[in-house]
Amino acid sequence: MREKKNEEKKNKKWLSITGFLISIFLLLIAIVLSANEEKSTREAKINTNVTIVEQASSEFSRTVNEMKEETKNNVNTNASTDVNTNVTNDSNSVIQNNITSQNQVFTNAPSVDNENSNNQVDENNSNNNNTNKENNDEVEHNPNATGENQAKEQFIKPVDGENITSYSMDSLTYSNTLQEWITHRGIDIKADKTTVVKASASGTVKYIKEDPRYGLSITIDHKNGFQTVYSSLLSTEFVKEGDEVQQGQSIGTVGNSAVFETLDGSHLHFEILKDGEYVNPDIYIK
Repeated sequence: MREKKNEEKKNKKWLSITGFLISIFLLLIAIVLSANEEKSTREAKINTNVTIVEQASSEFSRTVNEMKEETKNNVNTNASTDVNTNVTNDSNSVIQNNITSQNQVFTNAPSVDNENSNNQVDENNSNNNNTNKENNDEVEHNPNATGENQAKEQFIKPVDGENITSYSMDSLTYSNTLQEWITHRGIDIKADKTTVVKASASGTVKYIKEDPRYGLSITIDHKNGFQTVYSSLLSTEFVKEGDEVQQGQSIGTVGNSAVFETLDGSHLHFEILKDGEYVNPDIYIK
């Protein structure tokens, strides 16, 4: 009897343990199912958000492209309108100017009813033609007979002496000092050291400086865009920068300070510029 009770107690005990284990197992299954369901829900939300973001991005991109296209169309339309407007305005302006010019020509045209007037016009034309022909013949026979004659005649030789080196910007001349063929942008006038140098024309002293190639130099500004440069000087004690000088006024003395021309002895290196371009001094010195 006691053994039977013990057996029943043992059976109940195992049933209790078995039930407890089953309960735990079912609880674990429920937890796993719940976790899976929560994960699925979260993934669904994420997918939904991604879809919304993609749709918003696509809509934004489409809107931006539409705005760009609309702006481009507006710019093209406005540019085309402006061009057409400008062309129309220019055409109208040209036509109006042509009409005005023609009206002026007809208004100012001499009367053809008067025979004496016609003869006078023919005589004036003949005189003009003869004058033009004479001017053309003068220029043809004398290339220096141009509008620059007065300008060419305003310069004098700054020192008396022999030209030992000529102007040669279009060709080469041999340099005894450098031992090579070079261009020469002025003329070299041989003169004894301390010979007084005179201003070739009236003007204003712009620079007095030590040129690295041509030594102690004076630059004078003249009218009509001319400049004169006096280099290889010994001294410049007669003038200072800013002084107004007259043609023939003493400005310095001859030396041999031109580094590029030391073997040529004492001389004046003389240049003339017209509108910043070097020209041949021999053409402009009277």
